[in-house]
Amino acid sequence: MRPVVISLVALGMLGMPAQAQQGLSGPSSAAADLEPGDGLTDPQFRSDFPRNIAPGWFEWKDGLAENGFSFNLDYLALGQNSSSDLGEGEAGGGIARFYGNWQATENGSLTFKIEDRHAYGDVAPQFLGLDGGAVSITGTAFNDSGTLLTNLFWTQRAADRSWTIQFGQIDVTDFVDVYGLVSPYTAFQNLSFNTNPTINAPNPGLGIAGGAQLGSNFYVVGSIADADADPSDPNLDVFSDGKLFKSLEIGYTSSFDRIYFDNIHLTIWESDESADGSRPKDKGAAFSAAWLFENKWMPFFRAGVSDGTAALFERSVSTGVGLFRRNTDLAGIGFNWAEANGIDGSQKTLEAFYRFSISPNFQITPSIQFIDNPLLNAGQDSMTLLGLRARIVF
Repeated sequence: MRPVVISLVALGMLGMPAQAQQGLSGPSSAAADLEPGDGLTDPQFRSDFPRNIAPGWFEWKDGLAENGFSFNLDYLALGQNSSSDLGEGEAGGGIARFYGNWQATENGSLTFKIEDRHAYGDVAPQFLGLDGGAVSITGTAFNDSGTLLTNLFWTQRAADRSWTIQFGQIDVTDFVDVYGLVSPYTAFQNLSFNTNPTINAPNPGLGIAGGAQLGSNFYVVGSIADADADPSDPNLDVFSDGKLFKSLEIGYTSSFDRIYFDNIHLTIWESDESADGSRPKDKGAAFSAAWLFENKWMPFFRAGVSDGTAALFERSVSTGVGLFRRNTDLAGIGFNWAEANGIDGSQKTLEAFYRFSISPNFQITPSIQFIDNPLLNAGQDSMTLLGLRARIVF
């Protein structure tokens, strides 16, 4: 996903656990990844691995967390195999991450994330769909971008958490058009079910964003970010180039402690053309509705439209359901219909996955993706991708 903004959200109280309540922190954010169990109550696990093989390390971390400094070292690996008659047919990649949060004051904190994204072979999973002739990001975030500074931002929030502001190196996809199944690290892998594929979200960089509660159920979130950001070479070029990504979102939730579990919102956005002319200007709107029933079932409906000049799709509609299990397993199935600018026809995508939460710090997720009418491969009616993702946290 991508960082570079400053968030000001009354969403610091979202349906996320204590650590995630630092600001604009959706399910794919560092704050959410610091907490096991998706923020739901009564998590139960099959094992204590790897805590049971390094108890001293985890006890030391727990002690730091009690004093306001929480961090994780984790590694994610993804392997995928494609039935396409074009391209390599298989891809593998990994992400090594060091991230955390320092609660410096009662209402202010510093969040950081450094990561290394790498491919195991010639093709990274993020590009396997494109390599096989589909207009599809099939392994979101699993690219070969190398070492990145994806988070380094300060969060300031009101004492009553009615507003939050963040500034620094931030990922807009942590809070722009998110819902409970948005994270490519713990849920769906295809971009069609992560951040809306009609949104041309920027890479990590400098920016500002914020949010506030509007009464007891409504909220507003806005952001301004560097549209040309490069997290492998962070800089302040936005002040000289002035190429920006802007977003505004208004939403409804059942209560602010469940904001990403029970959520309906509308997002509008605009992205300037790149300074070197390689990316045109784009703009659009997205709608999302997701609701968690009985802390178990989460049906969702998401749609978006854009000019299609820079975003992956011009039009997109996604629907599906997630099932949160008591042992913090998670199952999901989603269907997407989409059209790309300048390409005749529509492409349909189906993804299903099951995340086995072996322990709070070890997860294995097999998945299958089926793409009907891959738009860049006229010689093939469909393609199937099998995937296996693993995550271990120290």
